[in-house]
Order: sequence, then C-alpha cells, then structure tokens
Amino acid sequence: MTGSTAEGTGTIDCAVVIPTVGRPSLLTLLEALADGAGPAPREVIVVDDRTLGAGSEPVLDRWTGQHDLPVRVLASGGAGPAAARNRGWQEARAAWVVFLDDDVVPRPDWRARLAHDLAAAEADVVGVHGRVVVPLPSDRRPTDFERATAGLATARWITADAAYRREHLLAIGGFDERFRRAYREDADLGLRMSARGRLVTGSRTVDHPVRSAGWTVSIRAQAGNADDALMHALHGPGWRALAGAPAGRRRRHLAITAAGVVALVAAAAGHRSLARVAAVGWAAGTAELAAARIAPGPRNAGEVTAMVVTSMAIPPAATAWWLAGTARWLLRPPPPHVPTTAPGEHQRAGERSPAGGAPDQHGALVGEADNASPGPPVKHQRPGLVLFDRDGTLIDDVPYNGDPSLVQPRPGAGPALERLRAAGVPVAVVSNQSGVGSGRITLEQMRLVNRRTEELLGPFAAVLVCPHRPDDGCGCRKPAPQMVLDAAHRVGVEPGACVVVGDIGSDVGAAHAAGARSVLVPTAATLPAEVEAAPTVAEDLEQAVAMILAGAV
Repeated sequence: MTGSTAEGTGTIDCAVVIPTVGRPSLLTLLEALADGAGPAPREVIVVDDRTLGAGSEPVLDRWTGQHDLPVRVLASGGAGPAAARNRGWQEARAAWVVFLDDDVVPRPDWRARLAHDLAAAEADVVGVHGRVVVPLPSDRRPTDFERATAGLATARWITADAAYRREHLLAIGGFDERFRRAYREDADLGLRMSARGRLVTGSRTVDHPVRSAGWTVSIRAQAGNADDALMHALHGPGWRALAGAPAGRRRRHLAITAAGVVALVAAAAGHRSLARVAAVGWAAGTAELAAARIAPGPRNAGEVTAMVVTSMAIPPAATAWWLAGTARWLLRPPPPHVPTTAPGEHQRAGERSPAGGAPDQHGALVGEADNASPGPPVKHQRPGLVLFDRDGTLIDDVPYNGDPSLVQPRPGAGPALERLRAAGVPVAVVSNQSGVGSGRITLEQMRLVNRRTEELLGPFAAVLVCPHRPDDGCGCRKPAPQMVLDAAHRVGVEPGACVVVGDIGSDVGAAHAAGARSVLVPTAATLPAEVEAAPTVAEDLEQAVAMILAGAV
C-alpha cells in the first residue's frame, strides 16, 4: 500500500479541486468539507469558471473563513468545466487530486474515508472514485429530471467525486478542453486514464441533491449529442461500450426527425399521401417517446404536459446537435488530445499567488515570477514544449486586433504545428497584448481572437498573454521571462527543455531570460540588429520546426 496521509501533520496528501459557476451549493459543500471528521486535504482549490464581469459577488463572499480548511480561489473565465479542472490540478502540488462538483455534499466521514481510500490504493491504481447518492422523493415517483440526475449514481468515472494521481494527470495532459460543457469530459478522461492503470471505487460517499431546473432542461441537455460526436472521433464507434455509457435513442430521434421533415416537405410540395404517412410516423414516434418518459414519473398534469411538449422538441434538438458535432468532429477528425508528457516536472520553491496576475485566454492568472532559478537550455535534445509568439509568428500581425474575422494564419503555420503535435511535442502560445491594458481592445475580444486562432491552427497546451502596457513594469511582458516560465510549469517541463519561436527580439529575450532556447523567424517588422543577435534564425516556421526536431536548436 502507498501512504497518502502526511506523517505528523494530520493532512491528506491531496488537493481538492472544485470548479464552480457560483451556485449557492458551493458554500454548503465547503461547510460539509470543513466540518467533516478525519484529516484535512492539503488544500482546497476553488476554480471560478464564470465569465469575467458576470456577477459582481466573489464566489466565497459569504464563506465565513472560521475553519482551518485551506481554501484559495482561481479563475478560468468561462472556458468550461474541463478547463476549470485543468486550471485547478495544474496549480496543485499534492500527490493526489480529488475533483468534486460544486453541487455535491460530502458525508461527515468523507475525509476519513478519503484518507483510507488513497492510502489503500496500490501502485497500479491511477484513480479512486467515490460513491454518489442522489436522494429522491419518498412520497412520489421521481420526475424525468430527477431520474436523469439519479443516473449520476451509476455513471462510470463521473467526476462528481473522483481522485486521480497527479503524475498520471500530468502524463496524459488532464481533461480535454474541447469538451466545453459538463458532459463526456469525464468519460474521455477515464478512457485515457484506464490505459495507464486501474480505476477503482472507494468507500467514501457524497450526496448529489437534485437542483431546481426549468421544464426545458431536457431540451437543453440535447447539446451533449455534439460531445458524443467528439467521443466517436476520439475513441471510435465503440466508445460507448468502453466507457459503459447507455446506448441512448439517437436512431429513434433521427427517424422521428426525418419523418417530420418529410411530412413538412411533402405537404409543401402537394404530395398529400406521402405527407400523411410521414406525419403518422412522426406522431407515433413522438407518442412513444412521451409515453416512455411519462410512465415511470409522477403522472401529474404538470409533468405530463411537460413530457408531451418536450418530447416533440427533443428529437429535432438531439439530431441538430448530433449533426453539428458530426460536421465539426467527424468530417474532419480532430487531432488527439495533446499530452503533457515531460522529462521532469518543473518544481517551484514557492506557490504562485493568484492575486495581481494577468489573465490568460481562459481568464486564468499569470502570477508572480518563479522563485526557482531557470535551468540552462538543453541543446541538441528534442524539447518538452515549443512556445510560439502569436502576432507576426502564427497569425498575421493586425495591430490591437479584437476582430476574429481578421485572424489569418501565417504561411506554413498549420503544417509546422501539426508536425510538432505528430511528434508528441506540446505547443503553446505566449503573447504580449498591451491593447488590453491601454483600452484599445477588451479581454473578451482578445479571447475571441485566441479562440479563432485555435479553431484555425488546432489546440494548444497553454495560451498565455500579458495584457499590460510597456510602462507597467510587469514581469510577464516579453522580454521578461514570466510567461515562458509559467507555460513550462503548466505543462510540467523545465524551462531549459523549452524552445520559443518568435519574430522579434523580445521573443528571443524572453527565452534567454527564462533559460530556454529560441528560434527567430524574421518578418518585415524584424530589425536587422535583432536578426544579427539571435542565436538561431530560420527562414520560415516549417524550417524552424525542422531544426527543432532535428536537434539543431
């Protein structure tokens, strides 16, 4: 067995990560966690995933702070639960990371049982899941939404309460942030984790109360069909069996939707017989769906009405989302999730404080400078991370651009990035964006441009920006090293194992200050003195990547 409780400290060698959108249930969770019996986790990291500016009240504004639970708050800026969880575990320093949803309630013995679960985990166990209980009404049959929520209790690899060894999260790159909603990102992680070792169920339990939801919640839930298409693209058509996911009703939804479309088109074209036959098929399919949802429920007037109305909307909604996901993920299969395998994780002497830092594209904070000294560049060795400047290197330099429609990749940028990804080398972006600090563009405009860049050039392991003006005196604006150091830390490599690719001298200077290598790819904006001073110069991005992979940098 491997011990997980720190000797003499009364703490568990784990960090609890809780992504949140500011629901009041977060405070209930924290109260239950603080009042629980047993050793405390080393730290609790709450990741606020609300869009910046949405809601003025901090997520812990009503948290009394009268407990010894070490809680801190980070921000991920509305990038989705997968990105929020990544933001949390990347900041953690414990051996285990425990993910909790912000609407669960740990039972009083949860901490004690967590300590037991982690201590009992053998070396080949990469993850230990908790048990989820969904309380249902005892005086009536559950509603459709209550039954859907109850399905969480039997869902495989659900992250409502899931503990993973941090070393394995690091090795596989954590959650795939292309899953933008709370759906299937847990199954995807579970599939990738199960390839590295055993996933087991522990003895601890959380309750997952059914939160209030409007009658259209079942229609909104159909957006998950787009994520099913992404799962198909990433794991093949047999992904449901591998992940233990139920078969669902997609074929029936497709048939009902097709019948409805045929009925409308045939009626418009004057083909009455065909329209009647198709309409009967649509009505029969819709009635069967409504009956299947009404039968196990309370069967009161409100529930029956909601089931009838939503059963007419669910098939076309599910079909539309599936087609959208298919168009995005199956017609042009996505590259695999970029792994963050590293020759050695970058350890820091002190924790970075989130206060006063600069937000990255997801609203995350680039904190204060590392206390640890950067190591020397490791020459003639394939890098653990390649960082690219954005404007003038990956995309055309449009001064203070806040318009995604103006984003245009530089020649060879796509093939160069794909070659690195195919070689298993993570890629990231580090970019000065003083237009934010000067008020020329907003944070949201900057994020939209970053998002469009990723849509055109593929996913990045990290995207970091400095929004400060040149005269702000920050430590993150290139040629200062902070963004390079922070990107290396997030991916888990030494700065000396990184290569920075840019078009001006500040890119080379940032690499040098961080102890990384660099390649200058000159453009019309590059000064002759910058070219002369650069240690390595390439004619274009494709040559730069060829030199990097050949160990010539």
